[in-house]
Amino acid sequence: MELTKHGHACVVLREGDRSLVIDPGMFTDPAVLRGAGAVLVTHEHPDHFAPEALRAALDADPALEVWTNGAVAGQLEGLGSRVHVVGDGDAVTVASFDVTVHGELHAVIHPEIPQIGNVGFLVGGEVFHPGDAFTVPEAPVTTLLLPVYAPWLKLSEVIDYVRAVDADQAYAVHDAPLNDIGLGLVGGLLGERGPGTPTPYSRLTPGDSIEL
Repeated sequence: MELTKHGHACVVLREGDRSLVIDPGMFTDPAVLRGAGAVLVTHEHPDHFAPEALRAALDADPALEVWTNGAVAGQLEGLGSRVHVVGDGDAVTVASFDVTVHGELHAVIHPEIPQIGNVGFLVGGEVFHPGDAFTVPEAPVTTLLLPVYAPWLKLSEVIDYVRAVDADQAYAVHDAPLNDIGLGLVGGLLGERGPGTPTPYSRLTPGDSIEL
């Protein structure tokens, strides 16, 4: 399986002629949706979900379908059975990939800000995208897509989350606001300057790919 990093929280998983786009939000070039086999969206925040761009892609490709939670599906009305609502514990087949769904809520940003829904996706029993949450799947994870910067997290929690998931490897997502100094700080604390985790951490530059 090939993993390609795109803007901020978006990745594309590809295996042969199958491709799956996860969380193409406002910091992602909409071109990533061209030729996609299917789209997964973890939640409704604009850095993960760009309604107009996704609807345009669906209009352009009648075969394209979306799997997401109820709040996102509600913003894609009129597309009928092409938009699938999933929740914690579901297991579905998406563009010939086996996908299981984990989690229910976005992480707490502030106690006075209501939590919204958020679902994480484990693809092929290997790659886990948690969206904006520290969900730990019950199933083992080979590759963790790790949020490293957000209003809802601090790096001590990120370290603890990496330890809890105990994946074979972790790659950064949710990192668009960080400059080179911030990326270096995160990388150091998740690596040689930190307290240690069982999981090697790396970051792909947007546009780069790696074979998993």
